[in-house]
Amino acid sequence: MCGICGYIGPKAIEEEQLWKMNNTMYHRGPDDGGVWQFQQGDIQIGLAQRRLSILDLSEMGHQPMLSEDQRYVLVYNGEIYNFQNIRKSLEKKGYRFQSNCDTEVILYAYAEWGKQCFLRFNGMFAAALYDRKERKLILARDRIGKKPLYYYVYKGHFVFASELKPIMEYPYFEKKIDKSVINHYLCNKYLVAPFCIFEHTYKMIPGTILEYSFGKVTTEYYWDVLGQYQSYSANKENSFAICKKSVNKILQDAVAARLVADVPIGTFLSGGIDSTLITAIAQRNTDTPINTYSIGFYDKERNEAPYSAEIAKFLGTNHHEHYVREKDIFDLIDDLSFYYDEPFSDSSQLPTMLVSKYASQDITVALSGDGGDEIFCGYKMYDWTWVAQHADFLGAIASCVPGMGSLKKKLPPELCAFISNRKKDKKTQLYIDVMIEEADKLTGRKADNIKYEHEKRLTMKNWQERRMLLDMQTYLPDEILAKTDRASMKYSLEVRCPLLDYRVIEESFKIPHQYKYHHFDKKYILKEITYDYVPRKLLDRPKKGFGVPLRKWLRTVLKDEISHYADTAILKRQDIFEPEAVKRLIIHQEKSDKIMYSSMLWSFYVFQKWYQMYIEDLW
Repeated sequence: MCGICGYIGPKAIEEEQLWKMNNTMYHRGPDDGGVWQFQQGDIQIGLAQRRLSILDLSEMGHQPMLSEDQRYVLVYNGEIYNFQNIRKSLEKKGYRFQSNCDTEVILYAYAEWGKQCFLRFNGMFAAALYDRKERKLILARDRIGKKPLYYYVYKGHFVFASELKPIMEYPYFEKKIDKSVINHYLCNKYLVAPFCIFEHTYKMIPGTILEYSFGKVTTEYYWDVLGQYQSYSANKENSFAICKKSVNKILQDAVAARLVADVPIGTFLSGGIDSTLITAIAQRNTDTPINTYSIGFYDKERNEAPYSAEIAKFLGTNHHEHYVREKDIFDLIDDLSFYYDEPFSDSSQLPTMLVSKYASQDITVALSGDGGDEIFCGYKMYDWTWVAQHADFLGAIASCVPGMGSLKKKLPPELCAFISNRKKDKKTQLYIDVMIEEADKLTGRKADNIKYEHEKRLTMKNWQERRMLLDMQTYLPDEILAKTDRASMKYSLEVRCPLLDYRVIEESFKIPHQYKYHHFDKKYILKEITYDYVPRKLLDRPKKGFGVPLRKWLRTVLKDEISHYADTAILKRQDIFEPEAVKRLIIHQEKSDKIMYSSMLWSFYVFQKWYQMYIEDLW
């Protein structure tokens, strides 16, 4: 796990400046750092990396890493779990290795197979490789988007980094907010790739390769969620027993591969299905008790720690339980802007940071259960999607009622969204209409295409399957995985996700949907696998999740700060938000318990905190 950055441009920058860019990501890699610069013709190239040592802790894993013939230079962030097998194949072809790390394997895999090498990798990665002979830079991001990668391209400059901070430190970066994406952020709490908060700046889309050569950018998919779904779902396996056995077998291998490290390792154990299954398999793969971590809340309605403790006791793990007070969570708010780089307002990032903090005191690698909900149909939203599809005819009838346009003003916003949900290529995104309307008021701009265009490619009849595939391309990489990456890397902790092994994803596409959503029972097949490891009685309960008392904070301890950020003079100077609309939102949030208002106001607050840090002092 590391942080990488680099540039290609018409002007050289001082090595000290490249180090400055690199060291903004010190938290991602406190063990080592390196830079490399090279003049080639009329362009200057620089690559840099911060290293968190996981495999081969020696200096032989130092980056940037050059091939023996000096043609290729590589910086890389992540882990390739099958690198030993790939290494053996390369050794048979005559390649000789100096280290025992996966970085060198990537270097020579590219030398042998070119861009096709990325299809051979099973892991999480963001890699940048410069080919001095071809004079081109290759960027690649893992299939599902575990590891982040940003890039900036403007006026002959190309800059890339694991986070936005190094790009902002590049001396020729023009830091201008892209106002067209702010409504997207307010509605979704994050920005989906390729969009970014700054102009001319982008997130790489998962499963893609980018080539930059002679000022030209080209991108291509080497692995695409929809393409894999279409391929594997064409041959459904109708036997539940065979499906269950296949998923279990792949998961066992995926967990075992992610237990390989030269540093202490453990698991997050929330007490839910996903983390319990991963922990159970991990414990079976080790001879000694594995370290497990959970946090507890003194608020009983949000506290799942007792369930985690029961499961840990049954599995025989070395369990670590940390109870946190509201103040412990609140005190992390000021860190959000620095570690998340751009506005990101999923409040569960705060407890995720806390569990990462406590785990990092003992371990350097943690396994998590991320991905189970999107792949095996686990979210409450999928229930609502089922209802929306089966009641859609009622919405169609209601939309034709004379005078419905004026009647909508008297109906609840959620019902209006259901009635207005007539676009065939956006059917599964109906409930975001409520947020869109509020965001339009808040910015005074009606943004186009807030709903994801990805759904146009999803033509399957089952809305749940469509929504799951949509989430795999948007919500999973740009919200769930981004949240976990930044929260864990704040404490130099690597998080690995066995459920997001690409083989698990592809196998899930072969499973009939009724084995995932079985008579309103979500994640049915995953639960049945888990019950073979842990008694049903320890897991058969509603999920609570990482709750944060947003409404309370917005009305009390954050009230004065929000009022300042909502000052008319400040808002007019910013020219981003409508002062009167912000004031109305604050009033609505004070009087109403609707999630929409607290969510939107929190997003406004997080944006202003970010703006304060990176753009202008608002005080």
